[in-house]
Amino acid sequence: MASKVTVIGTGNFGSTVAFILAMSGSCHEVVLRGRNINVAKGKALDMSQAANAAREHTVVRAAEGPEDMRDSQIVVITAGAPRTPGMSRDDLLTKNAQIVKNYALEIKEYAPNAVVIVVSNPLDVMTYVAHKYTGFPRERVLGMAGILDAARMAHFIYEKLGYGAGQIRATVMGGHGDTMVPLPKFTTVAGVPIEDLFDSEEIGEIVKKTKNGGAQIVNLLGDGSAYYAPAKSTAVMVDAILKDTKQIHSCAVMLQGEYGYSGVVSGVPAMIGAGGAEQIIQMTLKTLQITRFKNSVAAVQEMLDTLYEMKFFDDLEQKNDK
Repeated sequence: MASKVTVIGTGNFGSTVAFILAMSGSCHEVVLRGRNINVAKGKALDMSQAANAAREHTVVRAAEGPEDMRDSQIVVITAGAPRTPGMSRDDLLTKNAQIVKNYALEIKEYAPNAVVIVVSNPLDVMTYVAHKYTGFPRERVLGMAGILDAARMAHFIYEKLGYGAGQIRATVMGGHGDTMVPLPKFTTVAGVPIEDLFDSEEIGEIVKKTKNGGAQIVNLLGDGSAYYAPAKSTAVMVDAILKDTKQIHSCAVMLQGEYGYSGVVSGVPAMIGAGGAEQIIQMTLKTLQITRFKNSVAAVQEMLDTLYEMKFFDDLEQKNDK
């Protein structure tokens, strides 16, 4: 069957995801779904012509309506209010929750067999919302965070080290944002643990830069946020699913007892294949990392509690009571 990916959101992020997929030839068809159909059509036409220039077979087209996502193997949700300088991820909570909810209901109706990749912020909470409103098994609703955070950590390691580009493998757990949990223990340069290359103070500096990586770009741009690295990180996940690579990547997923938590979404290493997050990998964490992961989960839970207090999920609960 011809592979099809729908990308919801035609801003810089969504458009870049679609463009990367078109240029890589990862799938046969990319569908762009956005609020402005003409913008989606214009970008889709431009990308399809670029694919021809690259001699790739991918066709990019615009969705006229939600029904055009039918038969999608993957649906990527990038839509949401933009993060601006000084805006915390919490500020985006209510607005983006409603946006993700609406798209999740469309996916449930028109692409019931798809794997959903959520990128809207606050990412862990939006993944929870998408999971609840699609009703899909947890392995088919993933949040893209760990790959991006690991890439940022790898960059700062290279920046500090001055060599090893392309050979750095970083690992990050926990929520996407200020509460992420970088794992130096599982981070290497050509197989050499960074704990053998840096002292604890230098590692602490790298970890701090990683946590502030997104905010740094937001402040430098002045208007908007990062999208090249996030889009490539999303495309890596799409590729792993379409090619059934079984590679291990950190992604946000609903926990069901792993690391001692249930009913909350957080970033953990997972084996990604055609079915999504097919297996959660449990690593042995140090005492400080366990504490940091606990704090990260608590930060996500606090935002979920806020949504529940606002009765955001009441329509689901009422439906379940019938």
